Amino acid sequence: MLASSRNALRQAATRQFAARTGVRAVSAWSQIPQGPPDAILGITEAFKADSNPEKINLGVGAYRDDKGKPFVLPSVRQAEKQIVESALDKEYAGITGVPTFTKAALQLAYGPDSAPIKEDRVVITQSISGTGALRIGGAFLERFYPGAKTIYIPNPSWANHNAVFKDSGLKVEKYRYYNKDTIGLDFDGMVADIKVMPKGSIVLLHACAHNPTGVDPTEQQWKDIANAVKEGDHFPFFDMAYQGFASGSTDKDAFALRHFIKEGLRPVLAQSFAKNMGLYGERVGAFSIVCESAEEKKRVDSQVKILVRPLYSNPPVHGARIASAILNDAALNKQWLGEVKDMADRIITMRALLKDNLEKLGSKHDWSHITSQIGMFAYTGLKPEQMDTLAKEHSVYATKDGRISVAGITTGNVKRLAESIYKVTG
Repeated sequence: MLASSRNALRQAATRQFAARTGVRAVSAWSQIPQGPPDAILGITEAFKADSNPEKINLGVGAYRDDKGKPFVLPSVRQAEKQIVESALDKEYAGITGVPTFTKAALQLAYGPDSAPIKEDRVVITQSISGTGALRIGGAFLERFYPGAKTIYIPNPSWANHNAVFKDSGLKVEKYRYYNKDTIGLDFDGMVADIKVMPKGSIVLLHACAHNPTGVDPTEQQWKDIANAVKEGDHFPFFDMAYQGFASGSTDKDAFALRHFIKEGLRPVLAQSFAKNMGLYGERVGAFSIVCESAEEKKRVDSQVKILVRPLYSNPPVHGARIASAILNDAALNKQWLGEVKDMADRIITMRALLKDNLEKLGSKHDWSHITSQIGMFAYTGLKPEQMDTLAKEHSVYATKDGRISVAGITTGNVKRLAESIYKVTG
């Protein structure tokens, strides 16, 4: 009590001295440098400031309907209605989340006939969407992985991968993935890099709909990649943010993960339900670890809980309840799978329309990569200066690396988009 009174007197005296002398106390934050602006946020701000009524935003990584509006899945509306009418309480979930959700998330990702699930050797925790799952995974590997604390990510990869894993305490390196000359997969370079990585390296793999390129390996190439990972005794970390959203089939999009497990590999997995259920703001995700045995699972599960507890204690329940209802109710699940396919099909259709319109304009460029790529994003092959011209002269906004969100293309703007691209590419 006496010590606190003395501290209060000292602080009062310091303030009085500063007031008399005009000397200001130095802020604790005075040396913090200005950070760079977020690239996507900058695109959105520039788009909003543009007065052109025909402006097009291809930067945002969220699904839009054919009118360019945010879309809430009817199955999500129905599930949410059921939850609200159930008048559930708002008590805390357990540290690892809503059990009905995590159990269903496992089934969706690994498949109902998955050996690790049947043998009860998969640890899973609900997470704050896919980003949270990656962060838990990075922290767990930094703390417990017995090999080198280095994770190799594709070049390029989702921009946040680098930051998430660095902040987890891992060293981040890159392997070849995208071939700018072919605007496709540098498969030979990728496999060669995996083969020369130090034994036991951690390898991040996009399970489907690679972000930002939209370039995915074929099933045969995935088999060869799995062999290279096995040969190097490497540790696979799958990021699956678009299951179902890429091809329209949740099973097809999970091929790589399931094949690796069939080959005896024991990966970790980050799942997101932002894209395939449109639950962007609800932040619904999961992180799972395939273990050797049920006994090992118990020990790993205990450490995941110890890791999560000081991070955020336990996850939010509302979005997880929505996802759980959709995954566990047969009728809702069937409806949702149909809606996911509809979204994927719209994206595929927009790709085809963009390519067709460019060809009809007489473009001499080969635009086949637009339709051979998959998922929400497409790498156009346009250069940074061409992207600047698109924005300044044609009110078409996207990232400078030439990546566009195909979800932002509609039947109403695809012709003008093609004309704009044609004007800057010739």
